[in-house]
Amino acid sequence: MSEASEVRPPVVTPVRVVIAVCLVAPFVAMLWVGSYAKVDPHFIGIPFFYWYQMAWVLISTVLTMIAYKLWQRDQRARHGGTK
Repeated sequence: MSEASEVRPPVVTPVRVVIAVCLVAPFVAMLWVGSYAKVDPHFIGIPFFYWYQMAWVLISTVLTMIAYKLWQRDQRARHGGTK
């Protein structure tokens, strides 16, 4: 196996930690039911329980997009910009 085709082991970098946080945050927010299992405050007549969950749909989309873009940038840097 040549040195050029050698696969480097995974490395924990600050960017990868940010990616992990972006991907884990929605799960923690939704699994911690006690934080949003209430009716008040209402938002445009919708109880907190429902609009909180719907807000996390949008937040999760944005966080996943950020994680994907960071991952692409990390992979390009890791492979020397060949992709």
